Amino acid sequence: MNFGFSIPGRGPLADPELILKLVPKAEQLGYSSLFVTDHVVLPTASRSVYPYQPSGQFPGGYDQDYLEPLTLMSYLAAATKKIRLGTSVLIVPYRNPLVAAKMLATLDVLSGGRVIVGAGVGWLQEEFAALGAPPFGERGRVTDEYIRLMRECWTKDRIDFQGTYYRVSDIVFLPKPVQKPAIPIWIGGHTEGALRRAGELGDGWHPIGLRPPALLHPPEYAEKVKKIHTWAARAGRNPKQITLTLRAPMEVWPKRAKPPAGERPLLRGTAEQVVADIRQYQALGVTHFVFDHTATDFKAIAANMERFAEEVRPKVRRAP
Repeated sequence: MNFGFSIPGRGPLADPELILKLVPKAEQLGYSSLFVTDHVVLPTASRSVYPYQPSGQFPGGYDQDYLEPLTLMSYLAAATKKIRLGTSVLIVPYRNPLVAAKMLATLDVLSGGRVIVGAGVGWLQEEFAALGAPPFGERGRVTDEYIRLMRECWTKDRIDFQGTYYRVSDIVFLPKPVQKPAIPIWIGGHTEGALRRAGELGDGWHPIGLRPPALLHPPEYAEKVKKIHTWAARAGRNPKQITLTLRAPMEVWPKRAKPPAGERPLLRGTAEQVVADIRQYQALGVTHFVFDHTATDFKAIAANMERFAEEVRPKVRRAP
């Protein structure tokens, strides 16, 4: 089992001093991965619906700092030695696919083969327009094509790619990533299109869950895995080779703490309760969790990381 954390790249927590405290702390405690999120610019107002809040509103609003993820990953690579570094998720249509493939391959070389590409199609229509990205309504097909092109760049000596949205021929792409055959691509999202993409193209599935309305409680998660496996089989792929992951908020309550009022969300509770929650997902094949912080200051974040590492992780290292 692998456990990682998302790194706050936006808002008041997107502070270099805080990040440089969190990152070595995670590596010192033996966590497997650190993940960063992706936006380039935010509109002053938007009619787009944010998919991970019941209100549809973007948390914190649009007037906030947002660190560019690939630049931030290079910063994290220099500050760490072993922990894996990923995007959760990179909005694939936002960037020229050759440039993105080159930046990711360079990061993989400089980090010694530690990059994971969480890949998504995006949801913020105004950002697509501001970036001059391909049409918002075609973002799914664009993402599929760009993923195929990036994989070719990472695995072939000579590139000749003739797609609908991007065409290139007679070029050399070097250096190749350290990871062979290529940098792993985990497909984000939980829509029908995302499930198809994970089955046909993904090395893994990387959805956000336990954040209404995207709950992905174990029964729902299991149903979506069945759909991914069906798509994989249709594409002639081995479904068992697709890594199953989950990103979700996590909090281990201190011993003797008074439980909050109301229903307990999964992955938030006593160490024993969090262990039981993780085991439910383990039984479905999940092998990598990425946790979001529920606290807003370093002391509380670090304490929660320590409680999980000491009280939960030793009990769920292996599937029951």
